[in-house]
Amino acid sequence: MAAEVAAPRKCFGTECAKDAGSLQCPTCLKMGLDSFFCSQDCFKRSWSDHKALHKKSNFLTNLFPPKVVSEPDPATGNYNPFPSFGFTGSLRPLYPLSPMRTVPKSIPHPDYAKDGIPRSEQKFVGRHNITILNKAEQEGMRKVCRLAREVLDIAARELKPGVTTDYIDEVVHKACVERNSYPSPLNYVHFPKSVCTSINETICHGIPDQRPLEDGDIINIDVTLYHEGFHGDINETYYVGEKARSNADSVRVVETARECLDKSIELVKPGMLFRDPGNVIEKHAKSRNCSVVKTYCGHGINQLFHCAPNVPHYAKNKAVGTAKPGMCFTIEPMINVGTHRDRLWPDDWTSTTADGSLSAQFEHTLLVTEDGVEVLTARLSDSPGGPIPIPGLEEGSESKTDA
Repeated sequence: MAAEVAAPRKCFGTECAKDAGSLQCPTCLKMGLDSFFCSQDCFKRSWSDHKALHKKSNFLTNLFPPKVVSEPDPATGNYNPFPSFGFTGSLRPLYPLSPMRTVPKSIPHPDYAKDGIPRSEQKFVGRHNITILNKAEQEGMRKVCRLAREVLDIAARELKPGVTTDYIDEVVHKACVERNSYPSPLNYVHFPKSVCTSINETICHGIPDQRPLEDGDIINIDVTLYHEGFHGDINETYYVGEKARSNADSVRVVETARECLDKSIELVKPGMLFRDPGNVIEKHAKSRNCSVVKTYCGHGINQLFHCAPNVPHYAKNKAVGTAKPGMCFTIEPMINVGTHRDRLWPDDWTSTTADGSLSAQFEHTLLVTEDGVEVLTARLSDSPGGPIPIPGLEEGSESKTDA
């Protein structure tokens, strides 16, 4: 039997009646659309009309996501649950997710553990009031934050090429339970895992899955514990393998994020305005030719996982409030190599850079004291990770964008 001859493709060019060649629109390729053109000139000439297709398709895809499921790998059973989604970078989710882990009933659970709804955070009267902790409550925060640091360090020591983020989730979960603590992310607004693992272009809230870490990745591990009625929150970004440590962009974004947090903490003391850290963070990020994510911010933390105040990380923000002794909150700048804009995956959690560029984040839980600040989640002498020099940058130097 003779093979069928494929019908010629029609060019997508405006008012073009020619047959198309192999030239495709690169944006359509990312979005999973087929669009072929007869020539580069025809593509350029049609661009103003053609780009409207991208907006329409993106809107319709978000409104009515196609029910497309990729075939599982025969060898592993793993698959990409969103094959038609327009990912901005090379990272892909790798399902199936392991079953949601359980916490013994003997360990105190937060109110959302059963149904995923943090009702204690949904009050309307007084929700902008910032809690001032008494001495006993401050000690409760110190204890849970020490435990959170221990758990983060345990997880970080397991990082190496070939390890899956699902394994990191298992390590974190077990370490929390061993410390008579509930992993705060678990079922918080239905988050399915016990820790957030955010790789490469992921800004925050990455869901641990079956993807093995690769030499050259950077990964943020975001740990929060709930212990004896208090939450302690911390995250750091780490290099996976030597390739990551030798990648100039990886080192620049990771070390810039680390420095942004350190510089912002220097401001914290009674009387600091909650809008002030953003000015320092954005100035330093720009000095390293990086951008600051605006969608997410630092937050109050105590008996509640998230509460007032909000602490934005970008300049000229309108945050309300002044730091006072006894207040507890996080600062957690998210810094990108490229655009500050973000894009959410269809899992409704994973936030990535809109251009697929690298992102890094660091976070501490802070207690305002009478004369300054106490970093409750401070690094220990043997904590893994830590700063490394930025290639090509002399100590103390700033780029021209700092002006």
